[in-house]
Amino acid sequence: MILSTDINEAAALLRANEVVAIPTETVYGLAANAYSAEAVSRVYEVKERPKTNPLIVHIGSVDKLAAVASSVSPNAQKLAAHFWPGPLTLLLPKSARISDQVTAHSPFVAVRVPDHPLSLALLQQLEFPLVAPSANRYTSVSPTTAAHVATNLGDRIPLILDGGPCRKGLESTVVGFDADDQPQVYRLGAITLEELQAIIPETALFKQTDTEVSPSPGMAKKHYAPTTPLKVVDQLERFLVEHPPLQSVAYGVLSFGHEKTAMKGLTVYELSAQKNLEEASSRLYDGLYELDAKGLQFIVVEWFENQRLGRTLNDKLKRASSAL
Repeated sequence: MILSTDINEAAALLRANEVVAIPTETVYGLAANAYSAEAVSRVYEVKERPKTNPLIVHIGSVDKLAAVASSVSPNAQKLAAHFWPGPLTLLLPKSARISDQVTAHSPFVAVRVPDHPLSLALLQQLEFPLVAPSANRYTSVSPTTAAHVATNLGDRIPLILDGGPCRKGLESTVVGFDADDQPQVYRLGAITLEELQAIIPETALFKQTDTEVSPSPGMAKKHYAPTTPLKVVDQLERFLVEHPPLQSVAYGVLSFGHEKTAMKGLTVYELSAQKNLEEASSRLYDGLYELDAKGLQFIVVEWFENQRLGRTLNDKLKRASSAL
């Protein structure tokens, strides 16, 4: 495995149907030629991802949308114009060029234009779009640095295109449209429900049901999970008083500006001392990676206020702790 900043090297591998980790503003993606059955199969294999879970297609500009989507509704056009390039994925009727393998047999393709100079330059050089789910093994913590990718995938891939830490640190928000063209949020992400409603007030959360086939990426009940068990509590400081760290019970804390975490035997990762939700979002997965490497018995974190980015963070924490 090679760490590189050379998009020509990455492009050559992608043209040869290899998979390459690429940076985006959200998380690192495991990229492959979206038109190649061989390359797409390799993505599923490397990630150990079930083929019932669709992949997001990345394009270099809105001008490329017609190649992957057969139609774009007025509200989809409005959201794309406002948020692209950026962390918004749209579920649109797929074109004939996009295979059922990419969409998990759904008639809709998940597509976005990423907002990272390296990934955009790479996409604009290539003759094909890229599938690029997060560059990690299925259900594990999404990577926001090249080092996270190396930790998670090791020698499974030939190259990581190193673009530094991801600016947003949370996955893209996935939005589909009902029969009346009203937007529905299938996956909470870096763009909040409130930001979407500021553009189209009727935007609502999609009501998820239990189904074997996922209508959108990122909807698995267990997702973003560290190896170390994660506990999410209502009041962190009360938990620390009731469960003081002991030598026999070593645990870690993801703190969000909490003042009473300076306790002997406690391993603390500060998400944001100033309680800034954007900073906490960009640091969440890094904190999970760091604490996961400490050999702790569990990690504890407090629920966020359930609005704006706090709602997104709560969704990630709920899925990351679902194995308990």
